[in-house]
Amino acid sequence: MTSVTDNALKRLSDEGVAIWLDDLSRQRITSGNLAELIERKHVVGVTTNPTIFEQAVGRGDDYADQIRELKLRGVTVSEAVRMITTADVRDTADVLRPVFDATGGRDGWVSIEVDPRLAHGTDATVAEAKQLAWLVERPNTLIKIPATRAGIPAITEVIGLGISVNVTLIFSVERHREVMDAYLAGLEKARELGLDLSRIHSVASFFVSRVDTEVDKRLDAIGTPEAKAARGTAALANARLAYQAYEEVFGPAEGPGGSARPSDESRWAALDRAGANKQRPLWASTGVKDPSYPDTRYVTELVAPGTVNTMAEATLDAVADHGEITGNTIAGTYRQARSDFDALAGLGISHRNVEHVLETEGIERFQQSWDSS
Repeated sequence: MTSVTDNALKRLSDEGVAIWLDDLSRQRITSGNLAELIERKHVVGVTTNPTIFEQAVGRGDDYADQIRELKLRGVTVSEAVRMITTADVRDTADVLRPVFDATGGRDGWVSIEVDPRLAHGTDATVAEAKQLAWLVERPNTLIKIPATRAGIPAITEVIGLGISVNVTLIFSVERHREVMDAYLAGLEKARELGLDLSRIHSVASFFVSRVDTEVDKRLDAIGTPEAKAARGTAALANARLAYQAYEEVFGPAEGPGGSARPSDESRWAALDRAGANKQRPLWASTGVKDPSYPDTRYVTELVAPGTVNTMAEATLDAVADHGEITGNTIAGTYRQARSDFDALAGLGISHRNVEHVLETEGIERFQQSWDSS
């Protein structure tokens, strides 16, 4: 008999949303937990970051033997982190390989992030991405590159080499447009080299809950009735306008999981004819930070075909338990989203400054996790 849990997650998947798990540990792999989530909870991908690995290494004894051997060999901390994380990602890619094969490469991906200390160096990021792709050596691996100023040209170079990329730490529609442009430029480079574009994939990880956390803090400081009424509007408006930008570049999705072929002579149309894949929007940071908001808010309110939602297990369980999937919740929202953004600007909220603060904090947090692993 199909459970309510299966129904909620299945409906989300049927709406064209790929469910990815935003967590990884060696215990998940060896215990069969990840395989169970794939089988029972419609999980079709995994994302990681330095903080996730710091937490994984810090709990339990799953890494004790490997860490002891690395110490005996005199391996540096940075190289030890790289060896531990790439081993887990390689094994995860193998667990997800049947999904990757069954979906023709659309899903079944696992992501691994470049050393966050390189976030402001283009050449170093490219070199690290090449090294990680070589170390993991699995076709269903996405190399995570932050969408910093230095990261944008790195995305183009890495995609141009035929390496699939998860662009992370995107906080604004403007930066999202730059990321999509960098992806298209990379595909054009790959085409010039004669590479098979159908094998190159990318997602653009647009962070959600952190936007509300930062903007709500500023609204609370303003304290007017208008400011209080605007709480909780920023993140959804931001993400929905990002999806509008995605449709403007790649065309609307035909239906759940589908993709309409562009009929114009746009930049994307030429790449599409060459077999390229769209760069899907991925909703990241979907765990609710404010307990006054529904704990499924950043999943149920961002349902649209051709998207990915990566969730911590607590969010995944919440959606499974009581998430209400009512169909596409992005279509028809663009005018209201723009109005919400205009209202925030009228209250003195600078989204450019919000983006700068969140990007800086995100990089610093990942650097601290890397150093602490």
